[in-house]
Amino acid sequence: MNEQLSKEIDRTVNLLKKGKVILYPTDTVWGLGCDAFNARAINKLYHIKKRSESKSMIVLLHDKDELHKYIENVPAVAYDLMDNTSGPLTIIYSGSKDNLKHVRAVDGTVAIRIIQDEFCAPVIKKLGRPIVSTSANASGEPTPTTFRQIDDEIKESVDYVVNLFQARLSSTKPSTLIKLEDNFKFKVLRS
Repeated sequence: MNEQLSKEIDRTVNLLKKGKVILYPTDTVWGLGCDAFNARAINKLYHIKKRSESKSMIVLLHDKDELHKYIENVPAVAYDLMDNTSGPLTIIYSGSKDNLKHVRAVDGTVAIRIIQDEFCAPVIKKLGRPIVSTSANASGEPTPTTFRQIDDEIKESVDYVVNLFQARLSSTKPSTLIKLEDNFKFKVLRS
């Protein structure tokens, strides 16, 4: 790991521990995020996003072995989907534990993505808990696919903008989104 990456990881973890909201690169699009256990930071994130609190956001984990800490019963089909889907995958689970109460949807579900990129995964691991992720745009606006496309109002509203990968010009896209249903069934909501 290079020195700049290491310093940004340390800086970001320290800010997340203090309840700050960050603008950061994910394995998909640039995201707005905070500590998934910090209700005040999550409320600020909703305010920046101009999003109704009835709409949930994604939770990022660094390892699928961590899922049992946040979901009551992880179905085997979830592991099959993770092992057999190429590209980033977000799965909507039923039965989230109380530690994710600030980010679960009104129906009790929570969307989780296991992230393996060079920045987010070490941040989450070092933080020791999940982070919230939502695209870096106001609710209802198009999702920016590069850092340059992010609205200045968003950049100025966060507590910190991660100083990595901002010059990347390649477009990215959101993750595949799958909702688990009863009897080992699932539904693809976004591909």
